[in-house]
Amino acid sequence: MTTVLVPPSRVVRWCENFERRHGGAAYDVLGGALRVIGADGSTGVLRRPFDREYVGPPLPARLSEAADPPASWGVLLVRKGGFAVARMAGHEVGERKVGQRHVQGRTKAGGQSQQRFARRRDNQARAAYEAAADHTSRILTGTLDALVTGGDRAAVDAVLADSRLTDAAAVRTSLWLPVPDPKRSVLDQAIADALAVTAQVSDPA
Repeated sequence: MTTVLVPPSRVVRWCENFERRHGGAAYDVLGGALRVIGADGSTGVLRRPFDREYVGPPLPARLSEAADPPASWGVLLVRKGGFAVARMAGHEVGERKVGQRHVQGRTKAGGQSQQRFARRRDNQARAAYEAAADHTSRILTGTLDALVTGGDRAAVDAVLADSRLTDAAAVRTSLWLPVPDPKRSVLDQAIADALAVTAQVSDPA
């Protein structure tokens, strides 16, 4: 199975290309998703962003129209070297913050030196997560309909474990964005990916 993220504006073209590659196709709606079934037995399952079900007619154009974002949502990206967070109002960025902190890499030293290094590294990572939680709780305060996350799973979990982020963690979506160290450009791409339709393609058995 192959998974790709398709911008809503390209859903119709994506489906046309699917039809062309697989000798034609039929459409139906199953399990809250638009399904395209190729003449060769291949299938594509297209889902609305933010874990929302699609219940409209089996037409790519209608799915594209239904891929609108919620009124209030957020993006949180965390790795040991930094974080990025944005609050969104539909397609518009309300507020964002990108931060970087130094966390030492691994060492080949052994014995007590290695233990001291590991403690220092853990302390640096903890301080980085606390800083990320401070900014995230400020930016994502108030009602939030969805939260898209990415980066390093353990790092994201550590930030969302902060008691101030309980409500944000409760609306975390299933979409995971495996991004590199967060920068402004990485955050911008993550926002675009969060808005995309998820297409899962399976070849015939």
